[in-house]
Amino acid sequence: MSFSDSELSSHGGEYKTFGQISRDRLLNEMLGSAKTGDSKSTWKVLIMDKVTLKVMSASCKMADITDQGISLVEDLFRRRQPLPSMDAIYFVQPSKENVIMFLSDMSGRVPLYKKAFLFFSSPVPKELINHIKCDTSVLPRIGALREVNLEYFPMDSQGFVTDHERALEELFGNNVENSRTFSACLNTMATRISTVFASLNELPNVWYHAGKAKDSPQARDLVPSKLATAISSCLMKYKSIPNFPQKETCDLLILDRSVDLIAPVIHEWTYDAMIHDLLDMDGNKYVYEVPSQSGGQPEKKEALLENQDPIWLELRHSHIADASERLHEKMTNFVNKNKAAQAQRSSRDGSELSTRDLQKIVQALPQYGEQVDKLSLHVEIAGKINKMIREIGLRELGQLEQDLVFGDAGAKDVISFLRTKQDATPENKLRLLMIYATVYPERFEGDKASKLMQLAKLSPVDMKVISNMKLLVGSSETKSSSGSFSLKFDGQKTKSAARKDRTGDEETWQLSRFYPMIEELVENLSKGELPKSEYACMNDPQANQEVTSTNTKSVRKSQAPVPQAEKKAPAQSMRSRRTATWAKSQHSDDGYSSDSVLRHASSDFRKMGQRIFVFMIGGATRSELRACHKLTTKLRREVVLGCTSLDDPPQYLTKLKLLSESDLSLDGVRIM
Repeated sequence: MSFSDSELSSHGGEYKTFGQISRDRLLNEMLGSAKTGDSKSTWKVLIMDKVTLKVMSASCKMADITDQGISLVEDLFRRRQPLPSMDAIYFVQPSKENVIMFLSDMSGRVPLYKKAFLFFSSPVPKELINHIKCDTSVLPRIGALREVNLEYFPMDSQGFVTDHERALEELFGNNVENSRTFSACLNTMATRISTVFASLNELPNVWYHAGKAKDSPQARDLVPSKLATAISSCLMKYKSIPNFPQKETCDLLILDRSVDLIAPVIHEWTYDAMIHDLLDMDGNKYVYEVPSQSGGQPEKKEALLENQDPIWLELRHSHIADASERLHEKMTNFVNKNKAAQAQRSSRDGSELSTRDLQKIVQALPQYGEQVDKLSLHVEIAGKINKMIREIGLRELGQLEQDLVFGDAGAKDVISFLRTKQDATPENKLRLLMIYATVYPERFEGDKASKLMQLAKLSPVDMKVISNMKLLVGSSETKSSSGSFSLKFDGQKTKSAARKDRTGDEETWQLSRFYPMIEELVENLSKGELPKSEYACMNDPQANQEVTSTNTKSVRKSQAPVPQAEKKAPAQSMRSRRTATWAKSQHSDDGYSSDSVLRHASSDFRKMGQRIFVFMIGGATRSELRACHKLTTKLRREVVLGCTSLDDPPQYLTKLKLLSESDLSLDGVRIM
């Protein structure tokens, strides 16, 4: 395989991000490599299985694929029309079933296709190669046979998933001991994570959350260490590939959900997080209504919130209040520069234009169609979110959640909220009690827990979600001397708070104090300050011994110097922790909105330090993805987040509920 793009990103030349490299390898190294000899000017068929189809769809648009000479995309296991005059590109997993289907297509007197270019998404077992070689009628018809080693699913320019939606159930559930699905899940996960490093031509120091030593650890207690071992084993095989690094070039930190039980359930106030938490989304697809051009009933329209939308890139990591202000400014600027928009506003007696007014302008001014269409889309979304915030009283709940996390609220505040906010939704009350139980586990036991459950009017099924959190924190930590389960995050947790205010980080908006623990852990890794009592390194024992030294400047001696981020001016004031002022802005520049690192500092990427990869077993959150973008700017090292799945609060609650249900599974449960 070629490492041209990866070598540039790691060793000088034009810097390409994780997402760019993934896309380029599929389009250029795989599809583009089939444009050779007599096949250069001909159209081809692209054949994939269910997994590789998702891999391709996550990185490339159909137009990108067509540009590479693909005229037809087919499913390997569906009946296909014979096209003996066309070449075919197979991009499949290295399974026995796939190889049998491939041989069936290309064998015999008249094969389905003229020539086949066979690309595997991960390393191929020798027995499968021998199986292909044994069919002498097929060998002359194979134009290429290669391992692409790309079997992950990019979800962001700095993020990927391994598509293990059932990871919590299969790795942390009640009946995982000696389970075949437990080992199969970890092995597939390790294979897919390893292809990330093969694609980027990186060899990581593999760090993992080891937790505290236990006398009789169960399988769920060893998940991070088992995954670290499996990844290291996969990476050893890649060392035989020409030009693959022989020494470590980056860091990988493997975590599980026990390091942060709050991030998946707390209400996040950024635009992206609120959209997926509050609105009825189908992945990144949003459905809304636009006026009918014929004057009839409004028509439904679909929009994708993706990187091709510049407004989305600018706003996705912004606080909802900041996003609303920016949209108002954009709309005002547009109206002031366009006479038709001014006329539309005049017809409304000078009042603000509504989303429907903007949509009418799109129809009247087709030359501004795409620009105003995107603007009206986000004006509608922000308006709907702000309406929901008011209707369900989310500001007061959000303030209480963050006060609990930072130790500024306790049982009395929770009880007062549950008594006075009887109309709060069961889900919001459940999420509040999950935060309370995590911060104050000793106060959430026995009769106290029962009374809170009754006060919140939650069902035993809902409360099961809270008790299931103990399955994530490990067997020996699930019971304290008083009989309650402990839900501690790490050794640095203070007595009455799950988070400490971060010095040097200015708070710019109300309800923006919260940060996921991943932010603190990655910074500690970068500084060489991960506590050795809870974190271990697979391939660097010396660094593992030195990791707690405050004088250590890097996590290993061989690491290249890491450029220091620009120092921020110290905050001059700290807003009141309890104030009635809603989302009062102090500053609006968050330093990383609209991918500022990627778009405005491309020249600085040549000075970037080595990459940091973080993998979250059990699903990551949008706040954690946002933290990786933020840390890339702060640390001057590209931070890439990997996870088994990217979960919004409703998804996470559903998965957590299934942990102790031996007769239930995610089969048949739709995860939005």
